[in-house]
Formats: sequence, structure tokens, C-alpha cells
Amino acid sequence: MKQVKPSFTGAKTLCALALMGAFSAQAQAQTSSVTIYGRVVAGVDFQTNAGPNGTGSKWSAANNQWGTSMIGFKGTEDLGGGTNAFFLLESGFNSTKGSFNGSDTSNGNALFNRRSYVGLSSATAGSIKFGKNLFINNDVWYLDPTGQQAIGTASLVNGRNWPGASNIIEYNSPDWGGFTVGLQTSLGEKPGSFNGGVANAGTSDGRKDGISLAYQKNGLELRAIYDVVRDSNGNYSDIWGHSKELILGGTYKFDKLKLFAGYENLRAPDAAAGAPDRANHYWVGANYDVTSQLQLVGAWFHVNANNASVSSNGTGNGGGTANLYMAGINYFLSKRTLLYVDIGTVHNGTGASHALENGGNVGPSGLSQTGGYFGIAHSF
Repeated sequence: MKQVKPSFTGAKTLCALALMGAFSAQAQAQTSSVTIYGRVVAGVDFQTNAGPNGTGSKWSAANNQWGTSMIGFKGTEDLGGGTNAFFLLESGFNSTKGSFNGSDTSNGNALFNRRSYVGLSSATAGSIKFGKNLFINNDVWYLDPTGQQAIGTASLVNGRNWPGASNIIEYNSPDWGGFTVGLQTSLGEKPGSFNGGVANAGTSDGRKDGISLAYQKNGLELRAIYDVVRDSNGNYSDIWGHSKELILGGTYKFDKLKLFAGYENLRAPDAAAGAPDRANHYWVGANYDVTSQLQLVGAWFHVNANNASVSSNGTGNGGGTANLYMAGINYFLSKRTLLYVDIGTVHNGTGASHALENGGNVGPSGLSQTGGYFGIAHSF
């Protein structure tokens, strides 16, 4: 079935005007607050076939595999009448090196490399924010049984569902009986409305747009996310970077068990000849709370990308099929401190060369890789 790109511009404009109208009334500031928060994650990581050519094993310090180390500042001011002004500044860093260097962490090397936005919220109209944020497809977090670990939903799509977004305008609706809507655009800031922009790693990137729909009630959660990421020329030229994305999935929690299922479709109609122009990604998983302190995690992921080609040296271009299996343990020493152990293995077919961990080295076509990480995470 042919996918039709929804028009976000009119919807965003109407939402913005409605919000501005709701916030236009004069209000006296009543209360304000600023909170410092964060998390530090560190441990040990092991991977087989970890070299650029798919050979050799590697032991290394782990910092962002289970979750991002970060520090943030957030504040709100009560403007009266159910209206608030708010801001958030957040930086991810490499805990094992104490650095924000882009080569050390997937967050990038900007001062506030994850989030830096300001906005207004209304109890009845929702919220609007301007600045920098995670891209809207990071809502896949709610559908990921691993909680978006390095071994998780991002692995078999080479991080396509895990980017940031600069120059954003974002609207989030209030809760309408369990149903919520999110809209986001990342402006290109170049002549021609679909061109320009700045990507996380310092490369030129195009405009991004997305919509996220959710329904949550009585232990059931359903989500649908649609987004587009253009290259600097306004094209969909790379299925793993600049493409159209649809994510569907849900979770259901009863007693101590929470089940997860998800589907992701990627399309890049402007991809180069011989490169994959579409892919289908599926996963299922579960979390089980053995006790209030001990949680078990398990998941299976599968991707199938068409039109794959393999170069003469045996290196794949990200096509073909791959399967990833993951299992983990979270042990909570307290509400703020936990120990984690996670292991996984990825098996690539001919033409595919996905790394076990998102951001890892991509080796030859047909690469198999096994590994994992363990460590401590402390939130404050």
C-alpha cells in the first residue's frame, strides 16, 4: 500500500495559534522552581568480532550502553489560571572519560547536546516548546522492552529511530481520555522550506517532521509514529539516515509482566541504485518483575531490507536480513541506584552488517557478533 505523507504544517499552525491565544491573558507570576537532575552510568562492555573488519574481541569501559549519563536543569513558573512557563537544558556525557566529545558519546559535543528548549503549557490546551529536543521518533522508547539500550530497537536500523533535532517547534496535547497527540518540526533554516539544518554529528541534514499518537488506559498502551527526515537536498536518499518512517506498536501490563510488540517501516525512494530503499523491522519482548528489586528483560528483533548489494570486498551496505536476541537483568539497590547485566547476539544475513550495539563498528556482510555490558546506574 502506498504511504501518503501527512501535512503537518496546517495542523502545527492551528495548534500554535490556539496555544498563543490561551496564553495571551495577563497573569501574575505566583510560584517558580528550578531543579537539577541527572544520571551517571558506568560499567564494562565486551564484544566479539568488534574490529572494523569484523575480527577480534574487545573489552572496554561502558558508559552509555544501558542508558545515557546526563545532567540537566529544568524550571517552571506558575503564570496563573493553569498556565506555566518552563525551560529545560540537558547534556549527555561520557562518564568514563568525563567528556562531551562526540567521539566518546552518541549525544554529540554541543554544550546542551540532548535538549535545550523553552515553552508554555496550559492544563486545557497542552504545551508548545521551541529549541532543541530529541526527535519525535524517540517515542519508540515506550515500545522498546530494553528501554532504548544500545542493544535494542536502534541496533538493526543503525540508529534511525534514535536522533536528536535542532530548531524545533513542538506541540503536545493534553490527555483526552487516555489519547494524546504530539507534533514536531525541525526547521531546515535554508532557502527552500525542505532544505538545510544541522545534524547531531556536525553533518548537513534536512528538515524533519513527525507526529506521534498514543492511547493509554488500564494497562494497555498503543502508539503510532510517522516521521520524515530529509537530506540537505530535501531527498530521502538513505534508508538508515534520510527516509520516511512509520512505527506501530503497543504494550500491555498485567500483574508483574509487561509485554511489548512493535513494527517499523522505512522507505527511501531516492536511494542510490543497488542500495536498499525500504526495510521492515519487527520486535517482541517482555519485562518481568520477579520481586520489587529484581527485573528480567528479554527481546527479539528482526529486520529485512530489500535490494541489497554486496561489494567485491564482501562489505554489506545495510541490506539483507538480520536477527538480534537480547536478555538482561536489572537489580534495584534503591529507587535511585541499580545494577544491570545485559547480553545479546546479532546474526546478519548476506548483505546485512548491523552491529550488536547501536553506534558500533560495522563489519563485513554476514557478520555475527555477541557481547554485552554490566555496570551501575545512579540517578539524582
